[in-house]
Amino acid sequence: MFPIAHNPAKRFLQTHTWFSALPADQQAAIEAQVFTLTAERGAVVLPALERTQGWYGVLRGLVRISGRATAGRRSDFLGVAEGEWFGEGAALKNELRRYQVVALRDTELLCLPSATFHHLQSSNLAFNQTLVACLNLRVSQAMAMIEAGRTRSPEQRIALSLSRLFWSRTRQLDLTQDELANLAGMSRQTANRVLNALQGRGVIGLSMNRIKILDDAALTQLLA
Repeated sequence: MFPIAHNPAKRFLQTHTWFSALPADQQAAIEAQVFTLTAERGAVVLPALERTQGWYGVLRGLVRISGRATAGRRSDFLGVAEGEWFGEGAALKNELRRYQVVALRDTELLCLPSATFHHLQSSNLAFNQTLVACLNLRVSQAMAMIEAGRTRSPEQRIALSLSRLFWSRTRQLDLTQDELANLAGMSRQTANRVLNALQGRGVIGLSMNRIKILDDAALTQLLA
């Protein structure tokens, strides 16, 4: 078993209730089965059209989940921050990954192998409740991204990229303006203009590559 004080994988797993509720021997078995993947900023850590190895969590860093480029255009889906899981759909269906995962900063992923994932999915209620919550979130995110790409203004797309729909665990986001523009699918100049306008209205605060949400209600109203 990993020493919790010195191993980020152990600390990460313990923050999730489905894992912390398991008996000690099951926790130890899972700790022995998980493995990590690392990538430098800008690298593709998980290519498209490869069979998934399991369910992935972000130990540190930030990743962008994107569709494969077609005719010179990129289709961005969403960002996944430190502490979050992703890839449950591909893991459940054991299919080829339909998207690529790119590190927006130096990143380390934890992988819960497919065999372990499916064993927990078939035997553990708390794990299934977590999966249902993740899948429900993905459906909401997918619908929001479809709408944003078709009808939303740059201000609304930035608001969506900052909203609780995508960053439920924290309201102080360690994102550079380049990273946010990348996730929102716009130029840095446009993102900078929108962010400054939102700051001027007291919706957010900007300082040292950090975006702090000051008024969640106002941010949500922009999306109404």
